Amino acid sequence: MAAEQRQMTGAASASASAVGFEDYLPLMAERLGEEGLMQELTSGFRLLMDPTTELITFDSLRRNAPLLGLGGMSDDDLRGMLAEGDFDGDGALSEMEFCVLMVRLSPDLMDEPRRWLDDAVAQASQFLFTS
Repeated sequence: MAAEQRQMTGAASASASAVGFEDYLPLMAERLGEEGLMQELTSGFRLLMDPTTELITFDSLRRNAPLLGLGGMSDDDLRGMLAEGDFDGDGALSEMEFCVLMVRLSPDLMDEPRRWLDDAVAQASQFLFTS
């Protein structure tokens, strides 16, 4: 029973961390700007990567997950996280794969550029149909 409770607490903690990330990444982007956000993502990558391979591997993620409040995650959950961002199929995340995954996990980050595009399309449509 105690083991199940620890697993549930770990899963809830991991879930809360994921929600926190999704909520705060757009705010970070707004405050830090594009370059500052990329520096923060790079710092996060370096925290999780294996220094010998310069990739986030399963072992490096498992070893460093507690630093991010993800210590209660199962090995299967950690492998799933890696698989979600592993575009080249090598079983690890490069810095580029990590950054793409972080942005993908935060759809609100793209709200402002999406609004700009919608406004531009609306203006172009208005111009085309009134000319």
